[in-house]
Amino acid sequence: MAVARSLWMRIERRDHRLMRRMNRWRAPRWIRIWTITATRLGDGWIWYALGFLVLAFGGSQRFAAVSTAGAAAVVGIFLFKALKHISQRPRPCQIEPHCWSKVLPPDQFSFPSGHTMTAVSIALVISYFYPSLEGVLVFLALNIAISRIVLGMHFLSDVLAGIVLGVALGCTSITAFASLGLA
Repeated sequence: MAVARSLWMRIERRDHRLMRRMNRWRAPRWIRIWTITATRLGDGWIWYALGFLVLAFGGSQRFAAVSTAGAAAVVGIFLFKALKHISQRPRPCQIEPHCWSKVLPPDQFSFPSGHTMTAVSIALVISYFYPSLEGVLVFLALNIAISRIVLGMHFLSDVLAGIVLGVALGCTSITAFASLGLA
């Protein structure tokens, strides 16, 4: 238990150091626009649009792709809400004000990053069905993840946990639907 506590304290110190740097960094205007746009896309708009596009133009795999990605996203929502309730980790913007970002967080707690978890899980699933989209989807998911740190919504460890959980959700969803013969 002492080792785990020591490790967690080390992670938190590093998280807080990076948070202070990000919160005081006066980013160029294009970075401000990019990060706010990326985080707003991660609010769900891009995933709904992607789902409609896949349903409209996705060929014979469209229903399997949307079902598998949707399952990963829905399970992810319940998972990150439960983990946030358990961890009750305050967000960076609650600890120290950000110098330029006034984006309001969607909920009270920080750990893990739900935006990142959802982005990674959906990107992974859709890339499985449509490999030609992999580069764009990974780029989008990473931009959403980075934006959460730059805007003071999450600590680095929140985003890293979101990536790990998103990969686990995506892989689990693909495996579950494949075992049913749907993926």
